Amino acid sequence: MKPIIIVVADSTIARIFTADSSHSQLNEVETLSHPEGRMHEQDMVSDMPGKGASKSGAGGHVYDEKIEPKQQEMIEFAKRIADYLDDTRKENKLGKLMLIAAPKFLGELRNHLSAETSEKVSFELDKNLAQHSVEDIRKHLP
Repeated sequence: MKPIIIVVADSTIARIFTADSSHSQLNEVETLSHPEGRMHEQDMVSDMPGKGASKSGAGGHVYDEKIEPKQQEMIEFAKRIADYLDDTRKENKLGKLMLIAAPKFLGELRNHLSAETSEKVSFELDKNLAQHSVEDIRKHLP
């Protein structure tokens, strides 16, 4: 029987657990860390945005970034977790998938799961429990 995979994550850490059934003990099998998610926005960017010159040679416009650096880091980490889960599914090691993540991060993670892996999701909880004890996490599962 394929194990249940439980992912408990926020933008800086993802704890991966397995369980044999919905009532069995959780076993932490992997921790994915993303220290860049802890950085302050001012540490991620330069002091001034770039400028482009106009045809007249006078001052130009300021280039705006479409995605804030902190958001980009969250996207990158969500992709990394989604790739991990997709690889696990391809190795035939994924029965059901349960996701517990900080609300904004859960949405980002959903966006990056493949259709095949998304079909395995049996439970979602939009709550940040990444730093909680295994016992506390277990209390939130069905």
